[in-house]
Amino acid sequence: MTDLIRKFLNRYFSSWVILLIDTCVSTFSTCFVLLLLRRFIGLTGLPVLSIVLIIFSSAFLSAVSFVLMHSYRGVIRHATLRVLWRLGVAVFLKGILLGLFGFLCMNDGGYDSSMMYRAFVALLFDVAFTLVLLVTARLIMIAAYDYIKRSLGHKHLQNVLIYGCGEKSVSLVTRLQSSSHYKVVGFIAPGSQMKNHTISEQPVYNFGNEGDFRKLVERSGVEAILFPTSSLAREEQEHLIRYALACNIKILLSPQIDEVIDGKIMNSSVREIKIEDLLGRNEIKISMEEIIAGFKGRTIMVTGAAGSIGSELCRQLAGFGVSHLVLYDNAETPMHNLRLELEERFPNLKFTPVIGDVRMPARLDFVFRKFHPSVVFHAAAYKHVPLMEENPCEAVLVNVAGSRNVADKCIEYGVEKMVMISTDKAVNPTNIMGCTKRLAEIYVQSLGLALEQGKKQGKTKFVTTRFGNVLGSNGSVIPRFREQIEHGGPVTVTHPEITRFFMTIPEACRLVMEAATMTDGNQIFVFDMGESVKIDTLARRMIELAGLVPDVDIKIEYTGLRPGEKLYEEVLSNSENTLPTSHDRIRIAKVREYDHEDACRAVASLEDLSRAVNIPDMVRLMKATVPEFKSKNSEFEIYDK
Repeated sequence: MTDLIRKFLNRYFSSWVILLIDTCVSTFSTCFVLLLLRRFIGLTGLPVLSIVLIIFSSAFLSAVSFVLMHSYRGVIRHATLRVLWRLGVAVFLKGILLGLFGFLCMNDGGYDSSMMYRAFVALLFDVAFTLVLLVTARLIMIAAYDYIKRSLGHKHLQNVLIYGCGEKSVSLVTRLQSSSHYKVVGFIAPGSQMKNHTISEQPVYNFGNEGDFRKLVERSGVEAILFPTSSLAREEQEHLIRYALACNIKILLSPQIDEVIDGKIMNSSVREIKIEDLLGRNEIKISMEEIIAGFKGRTIMVTGAAGSIGSELCRQLAGFGVSHLVLYDNAETPMHNLRLELEERFPNLKFTPVIGDVRMPARLDFVFRKFHPSVVFHAAAYKHVPLMEENPCEAVLVNVAGSRNVADKCIEYGVEKMVMISTDKAVNPTNIMGCTKRLAEIYVQSLGLALEQGKKQGKTKFVTTRFGNVLGSNGSVIPRFREQIEHGGPVTVTHPEITRFFMTIPEACRLVMEAATMTDGNQIFVFDMGESVKIDTLARRMIELAGLVPDVDIKIEYTGLRPGEKLYEEVLSNSENTLPTSHDRIRIAKVREYDHEDACRAVASLEDLSRAVNIPDMVRLMKATVPEFKSKNSEFEIYDK
């Protein structure tokens, strides 16, 4: 029975039921006022037929007024003072219409001015009494709903303080008032600006230091802090978040509503904060109109579509109105999962998943010949540094020969633009993976230069984008740390001083698409990655966010740098090695240009050597082609001498 009542409470009344209730209340008000004033101000001369007509006209005109003002469409449990103006205007409209009707009736009956004065007084009473009754009815319904909800409430709701006093913070009170998990007990803000104030009937608490916060926790019984945005959480990660974690208080985040697709609201539920939220940066401003115009109505192909970057590119492109999205990848299960996701989230999207390998020119030719893409995003690559150090031939075949195959097919089939995803590890590479990505850059850029110089025929524009590590990508450090923490540790860090630059996957993809639309091609774009992050600090913060104590609950072990691994990554976007663009987060890399014929010979030789698994000669050729490639902590250091 309780479950049935709770299920009923979670439903909204039909708007027609609300209209019927409002109409009945308004009609009752008219009847009551007529009876009251008939007794006290002498409306006894009014015929019974006129009274009946007035009552029926009141019902009709009330319904008309409520329909015209849409006052019955609001959800009463979420009603605020701001929405009552519709109700007020509707009641006044009903009064005006009813007054006109009464005036016509009185003129027909030859009533004097005294009777009209009494009728006017009656009309004013009717408007006022109707409005009072309607507001009272709504207040009673809200109070009854809240009482029943509390009576049937769950055994325990988490007491939550909402951070900040801005509009986004205040709106969370309404969003959580029907929550089955959280109970808002107030707001919390730094300093004392809002001290002794209340907002939405909730007190505002202040804190200055950790001692103040501990006293607040003891006094209010708070169990969690809810941040309305990740940017506010980042501002407090060294203060309030640290204080809360020290007191075993959960940190929650209310994500913004990212998108509404076919009526479904995505990513709108409260969740515990993740390290990605604290490492991210404020939202990047991009030219959405230009990006959408660049892809709308076109056939777009994404290689490596089932990977971390490729799949996010597909998600974002799916919302741009592309005519056809071609997904190309050799990973069967991830491709299957992506297909199911796109079918659910974008039911109107026309897309084709293709299982294929960039190392196979014939398979690429089939896809280009069948679908004729206008734009190709080339994200297919082997990316894990230690693994590629142990399997250098495969790195060359996929990252170098595979990129050449895709670029050549773009020329052959008249693709307008190819966007290649590269990496910061291509800058002064110290490992096989980084060098193969630099070789891919060299081939693609030399091909673009050959087209510009008229040495080759074709119209394709080539764009290369470089960025660093992406947060939460497949096989990256954050999912690894999270898994180790879930298993009780230890968390393994290669070196206590190692640092990396990080960027969120959506952020990286937005910048890739922005770069793709802001150029005529044949440039290597690098992204501003912000400040580097110490991996040891990252691991400790993740342990703290899990409610544990580093080196006590979870041990941290240092395992030593892996083959080919740098202690510090290169800074991509300084003024010495880049040129500015119109976007403050995107710059153009200054790199040495290569002749296309030389690049072709180098790539062909590297492919032959890799297929023959002639690793020594292959690595020597890589170092000769990319002189800045100096191996570190690797068996290939011997070829640097």
